[in-house]
Amino acid sequence: MRKVLAHSLFTEFDISLFVSGKHFRLYEKFGAHLIVVNEVAGVYFSVWAPNAQKLHVIGDFNEWNRTSHPLNLRLDSSGIWEGFIPGVSKGDMYKFLVKGFDGLEVEKGDPYAKRWEHPPKTACIVWDNDYKWKDKAWLNKRPKLNALDKPMSVYEVHLGSWQRDPSEPDRVLTYVEIANSLVPYVLDMGFTHVELMPIMEYPYFPSWGYQITGYFAASSRHGTPQELMYLINELHKNNIAVILDWVPSHFPGDAHGLYHFDGTHLYEHSDMRKGFHPDWKSYIFNYDRNEVRSFLISNALYWLDHFHIDGLRVDAVASMLYFNFSRKAEEAATNEFGGSENLGAIQFLKDLNIAVYGNYDGVHTIAEESSTYPGVTHPVHDGGLGFGMKWMMGWMNDTLKYFKNDPINRRYHHYQLTFSITYAFTENFMLPFSHDEVVHGKSSMIYKMPGDEWQKFANLRVLYAYMFTHPGTKLLFMGNEFAQTHEWDFKNSLDWHLLEHAPHLGMQKTVRAINKLYISEPALYEHSFSYEGFEWISADDGRHSIYVYIRKGKKAKDTLIVILNLTPVYREKYRIGIPFKAKWKEIFNTDAKEFFGSGKLNNKLISAEKVGCHEREYSILLNIPPLGVTILKQEK
Repeated sequence: MRKVLAHSLFTEFDISLFVSGKHFRLYEKFGAHLIVVNEVAGVYFSVWAPNAQKLHVIGDFNEWNRTSHPLNLRLDSSGIWEGFIPGVSKGDMYKFLVKGFDGLEVEKGDPYAKRWEHPPKTACIVWDNDYKWKDKAWLNKRPKLNALDKPMSVYEVHLGSWQRDPSEPDRVLTYVEIANSLVPYVLDMGFTHVELMPIMEYPYFPSWGYQITGYFAASSRHGTPQELMYLINELHKNNIAVILDWVPSHFPGDAHGLYHFDGTHLYEHSDMRKGFHPDWKSYIFNYDRNEVRSFLISNALYWLDHFHIDGLRVDAVASMLYFNFSRKAEEAATNEFGGSENLGAIQFLKDLNIAVYGNYDGVHTIAEESSTYPGVTHPVHDGGLGFGMKWMMGWMNDTLKYFKNDPINRRYHHYQLTFSITYAFTENFMLPFSHDEVVHGKSSMIYKMPGDEWQKFANLRVLYAYMFTHPGTKLLFMGNEFAQTHEWDFKNSLDWHLLEHAPHLGMQKTVRAINKLYISEPALYEHSFSYEGFEWISADDGRHSIYVYIRKGKKAKDTLIVILNLTPVYREKYRIGIPFKAKWKEIFNTDAKEFFGSGKLNNKLISAEKVGCHEREYSILLNIPPLGVTILKQEK
């Protein structure tokens, strides 16, 4: 029988970095590595389990023998067990049999495994990341195309339910099948980015991927790691950036996962006021532990290195920042100074962002952060957390609350829409209408809108046009673009058949046209995070529920005027002040008949008059469509 041979991939420097929390490419050392030692092929295994009494590799290569292949504990107090097993090959299944500090023997998955069995099976699979990438052209231009002064329209996708094969509705599509339909669709719709909800291996499908056991493995539900690479490669070949949903905030208590890994609270905090999440019944990483911070940052860099990912959307940041998140005050821990901030998590996030932005050009981190923590997107050297962007949850909540009002009552809530501009430039904000807004009884986007069918669709067209002309980058969840009527159901495909109906097809055409406008008009993206790009013309006409504002680019000729009418009343010859004398042309109108609107357009050039209005010297008379958005640009 093949024996475990002494071998190590770790240098003394590796160990020093690991125990100090500064080794950010641990995936090159830990896990299962196909190597050749003394001209013999096999696999080098290593795992961190400092409190384990014994640790064996079990698998199909040794008929799951629980004693035949013990790993060796390093003598340097790092807590690393390692060894080389000749003859083990790609595709072999394995687990670690850990006799923990508590004396119990538990079969654990490899925290660094590159591939796992299809759930509910839980074994790891020896694998590699070999793939012939063909996206060099994209990577070379990514720093320019993915810059913060370029358009960013994100299509958020759950791979298991975006689309299914009608002849096999219970089967999720493979990464390759998804690529063949998703890539041309995203390209046609004009989205610049795709954000994938978590695709790391996870045991429980209804968790949507937010309860991860295999942080370094692409979910086997859709195929191999190389097939995921194919999907990403195809997106890149079409100049579409890829963002991954990443979950460093918590993990499940499944017996084969990270929880109680060596018979102690190794990855999670031992104080359950800090280590257990009451909302998700999951376990919180111990960010005070250097080795845990190294594990998590290594995981972030792994996806950027081996999968060419262009951004990480970091989930549930607020839950990481505060010990009292979702806890009563008397049940929450405090830090060493008596405060509620999790200082270890704060340091981890700073280290993460320094590592990402210091190692990759054109890659961004995006915080899903719902609190008022200051400086989330400010540089670390200025006291911030260092994220590239932050979800603008306040804007999302205020906007949806406003749009749910019957138009006749909107005059009483007028400033709900203007308030966001008072803080819009305090952070680099992304405006999200994500999966969270269309589940758990919140209803679909179209059914949040008031009125009859025509008004619902008109309202939603206005909402999206307002979103894309508001400062900040954009995110829409799949199905929102054609007004999916049901709440999102992770078990089933989107209702693509709705596109057979004119209102839904019109909505899809609207979003496609808005994306095209957003990408082609510099005024809508060059100053996404700066007051230089926005100016009110009229923020006070609550009586008519009309808003008028300017979006500015770096050149005056790119200036746009945006007019929102949030009532179903057609306003003829409405006078608005303009920033300078010019002839103005309507370049976009949500009321166009092709969008299922009523066709109240301004087809002729509109000349400026020297009539004062809105404290401006010149003004124009404009017909404003009912429940519509009109966008004007000066005629060249």
